[in-house]
Amino acid sequence: MSEKIQCRVDYSNYKSSGCQSLLEYIESQDLEVHYHCRDGYCGACRTVLVEGEVNYPKEPLAFVRRGEFLPCCSEPLTDLLIEAEKL
Repeated sequence: MSEKIQCRVDYSNYKSSGCQSLLEYIESQDLEVHYHCRDGYCGACRTVLVEGEVNYPKEPLAFVRRGEFLPCCSEPLTDLLIEAEKL
C-alpha cells in the first residue's frame, strides 16, 4: 500500500497543462488518486484538500466531506496543497 504524501498543485502549471480536470493533472504528475466514474457521481476519488480552493464547473452528485474535494470534476482557483500517493 502506498504512503500518503502532501503535494502542491501550482495553479499556473495546471492552467498551462491543458488538462480538463484536477484528476488528469494529478495523474500527469505521477501521483495516484483512486477513481471510478471520472464525472463526480461515485466519490471514489475523494481527496484531502489541505489548502487552497477548487471550483466545480458542474456540481458533483457524490458526497464530499469538509476538507475533501473530487479531483475528477474540479479545477483549482488557487495553488493547492493536497494529499495523494506516489505511483
